[in-house]
Amino acid sequence: MRIAIAGATGNIGALTSAALTRAGHEVVPISRSLGVDLATGAGLDGVLAGVAAVVDVTNAPPADEAETVAYFGATTRNLLAAEERAGVRHHVLLSIVGIDRIGGNAHYAGKREQERLVTASPVPWTIVPATQFHDFAAMVAGWTEQDGVATIAPLLVQPIAPGDVAGVLAEIAAGEPRGRYADLAGPEPQDLVDMARRTHEARGRTVKLVPTWSGPFGLSMAGDALLPGDGAQLAPTTFDEWLATQR
Repeated sequence: MRIAIAGATGNIGALTSAALTRAGHEVVPISRSLGVDLATGAGLDGVLAGVAAVVDVTNAPPADEAETVAYFGATTRNLLAAEERAGVRHHVLLSIVGIDRIGGNAHYAGKREQERLVTASPVPWTIVPATQFHDFAAMVAGWTEQDGVATIAPLLVQPIAPGDVAGVLAEIAAGEPRGRYADLAGPEPQDLVDMARRTHEARGRTVKLVPTWSGPFGLSMAGDALLPGDGAQLAPTTFDEWLATQR
């Protein structure tokens, strides 16, 4: 199949491209760096010619809630409209577990807008809600780190390996649309603060972590808000196995 990937130059996009290529598919990358602008729609009609499925793993630049919703809204509308014109038969969206339960987070509001537009589109679709990736904790700590000290929310998560997510996305893109897919998660829950500490240790770094709810992740994310629901599909790679690759 000829399958396009929006966000192809990002980590998940690159891993999904590799998984599809290994399976014998032709991958068409969609990226601003390659001359296609989702925000304006420029270049989409040309790149989607002959494409059977599109995988959307795009991200949004940091912004407030209104700007994030507007960005995801514009890019998703442009992509879906171009897919409809090109006769694309399957739109696959990578989303996040729990976004419908959590308010006050700009990125989650943007993802909800993406989901709303995809489900209302005439293009057949699959939405894949995944939990946080294994590198999420260290990334979050990096947002606030100053002079060896970082604040981080004590979230309970069930992290998943990016490679496992990419494998599922590749398999789904090559198949028939499934609507809302089961929550996709790693095999075991983890504490985000402990994940950050262990990731830093594995990478040979010393960072003092200060747990706090004053930041982008508020109390609405406490408890099991970010954990997968009943019937979740659990990927095989554990956090410990991923950590071993960081040493």
